[in-house]
Amino acid sequence: MQIVRALHNGETRHGMMSEGQVVFYLGDPILGAELGTESAPLSSVRLLAPVAPGKIVCIGMNYRAHAAEISIDVPDEPLIFFKPTSAIIGPEDAIVLPRQSDQVELEVELAIVIGKQAKEVSYDEAKNHIFGFTVGNDVTARDLQFSDTQWARSKGFDTFCPLGPWIETELDTSSLKLESRINGHSRQRSKSSDMITDVYEIVSYVSKNLTLFPGDVILTGSPAGLARIETGDQVECEITGIGVLHNPVS
Repeated sequence: MQIVRALHNGETRHGMMSEGQVVFYLGDPILGAELGTESAPLSSVRLLAPVAPGKIVCIGMNYRAHAAEISIDVPDEPLIFFKPTSAIIGPEDAIVLPRQSDQVELEVELAIVIGKQAKEVSYDEAKNHIFGFTVGNDVTARDLQFSDTQWARSKGFDTFCPLGPWIETELDTSSLKLESRINGHSRQRSKSSDMITDVYEIVSYVSKNLTLFPGDVILTGSPAGLARIETGDQVECEITGIGVLHNPVS
């Protein structure tokens, strides 16, 4: 199922996509809300980021080729960092380049949406704690990433976490194709099978270090092929089985 979060008649609502229509839930389906009977054409709603998480957990250096291209050693354990929720934007929202950076780059990533509280869960249990998956763009001020002693500023500017276009709840994540494009030109191309730590191991590992709550998002890492984005660019991040996340750059 494709689950959207959308603005309809001035109200933020959750819905399920069905043949060009959005069938609305009676609340948040991540929290167990039931599907209602009211619907609207997809063309009549504005898609928002498909989830409003309590926190965004990120996994760094999860593709060997990406670690190599920015000259960072692959860590012995998954590298955890965070993005603030104020960085979230949805489909078609603009990525705003900050004046503090001269080198902002895109990073297409598979994003996990947690559906059930997870604390100390095993690899085999992890699947039961996932609601679904969406596309993320871990926008990064690369120059600040290396000038600062930690990554909070380089990863945390407003608009630096596009998510969307929706949540796919039924997805085999073993060999998904990931691609990013700038103005139609391919920049990153990889497969989820190239991840060092897979989806279920990530959920298990993170849950053993901090509690995950329904709606929390985990970004699973970026493949190689990073490229600078400039004002006026059109950025697309695509994952097969989910869809295309498009954002202009301003």
